Amino acid sequence: MQVRPGSRPRRLAVVLAVGLAAALSGGCDTVDLPGSGDGTAATGGSGTDGTAALTGPAPAALDGLAVKGRAPRTGYDRDRFGAGWVDTDRNGCDTRNDVLARDLTGETFVPGTQDCVVLSGTLADPYSGRTIAFQRGQETSDDVQIDHVVALSDAWQKGAQQWDAATRTAFANDPLNLLAVDGPLNMQKGDGDAATWLPPATSYRCAYVARQVAVKAGYGLWVTQAERNAMATVLATCPDEPLPRAAAAAPGPGPAAAGGVFYADCAAVRAGGAAPIRAGDPGWRPSFDGDGDGVGCER
Repeated sequence: MQVRPGSRPRRLAVVLAVGLAAALSGGCDTVDLPGSGDGTAATGGSGTDGTAALTGPAPAALDGLAVKGRAPRTGYDRDRFGAGWVDTDRNGCDTRNDVLARDLTGETFVPGTQDCVVLSGTLADPYSGRTIAFQRGQETSDDVQIDHVVALSDAWQKGAQQWDAATRTAFANDPLNLLAVDGPLNMQKGDGDAATWLPPATSYRCAYVARQVAVKAGYGLWVTQAERNAMATVLATCPDEPLPRAAAAAPGPGPAAAGGVFYADCAAVRAGGAAPIRAGDPGWRPSFDGDGDGVGCER
């Protein structure tokens, strides 16, 4: 048995850019963010390039999310977000094991898996506040599950229907949207949003909602009015709650963007001689398209 007591993950790049890594298809609709005529979000400031700056307090970012009704669940299937856990960051381990290695302490690994398949460890569960012992096995693995903080079905009904398959797979495996948590609580949450489910541990609710806001802002997903009200109620108790630092991190290894090209902002697009950039071009990201005409970094 291989043991790394108290270690933290050495391989999982916790970055929102993993999710933004795959560009939305050219047929996607751009979500107009309230209070901004150029499609930028109120998240700590935006450049003149029309790129969203995913930093700053969560309440400001919440103000930048579009509010719409929930679209029908018609056509939703888990496999539309990829066939289970995949290795999007190309480190040789699937995302489930990456997240377990990140979130557990004292983790051990199945021998012969090159510190990849997590065998056991201890979880400080953010949802319940309990300490949970994890042991891989047919009867015990479900004690700790990997939660999509923004549920896949919820995303499907709030914009993801319009994404291409690569974007949905990236979203389902984005570390920013994933947490190792108490299994029964994860099952209880289901595909609920903040209007229908919040962690029982009230001390974690601000961080939980801030993470949902960061994910939805990064992917251009909208919220319902009831969801927005619930988020605002939580964040009113912590007006300085920051978006997760991962939202502003640089992309890690793996498919960085469409065509394997990543541009951090429009300045990088121009420096690379790719401006104006169009939907479907290598390196395209929807945040480049402030006016929703399918062409970005025009200025």
